[in-house]
Amino acid sequence: MPLSDHEQRLLSEMEQQLVADDPKFASAMQGARTRTRAGSRLAIGGLAVVAGMVMLVLSVAYQRNLGSFGIVLSVLAFIAMLAGASYAFSRPSKPGPTGVVTEDGGTRPRTGQPSHSRPTGGMMERLEQRWAKRKGDMR
Repeated sequence: MPLSDHEQRLLSEMEQQLVADDPKFASAMQGARTRTRAGSRLAIGGLAVVAGMVMLVLSVAYQRNLGSFGIVLSVLAFIAMLAGASYAFSRPSKPGPTGVVTEDGGTRPRTGQPSHSRPTGGMMERLEQRWAKRKGDMR
C-alpha cells in the first residue's frame, strides 16, 4: 500500500531532521542502502556473465549447424561476459549533496569548496610542513 502525500511529506521532514540532528547516523544508513545496491549490481552482472557463458557453450557446441553465425554468437557471448563482469565490479557514481538546507527549511545550491577537500600542495610540501611542525613541537 503506497504512502499518502501527507505521509510522504512527514517522512521526508523526518529524514531531513535526522540528517540535521545526527549526520553520522544518517550517513551510516545511506551506507546500508549502498551495500544493497552493490549486491544487486553483483547479481545482475553475474547473471550477464552466466548468460554469456551459456551462449558461448551453445555456439561452440552447434558451430557446424550455425555456420558463420556461430562466430558472431561467440563474439557476442564474450562481450556479454565482459560487460557483466565490468558492471558487477564497478562502483556506481555517487550523486552527492545537491544543496544545503537553510535555517528556514528551504534549500539553496551548494557553494564553495567542501570541508573535506585535500590540501593543494604536493606530497613533498606536506611532508616538509609536518617535519617543520614536529621540529617546532620538540623545542
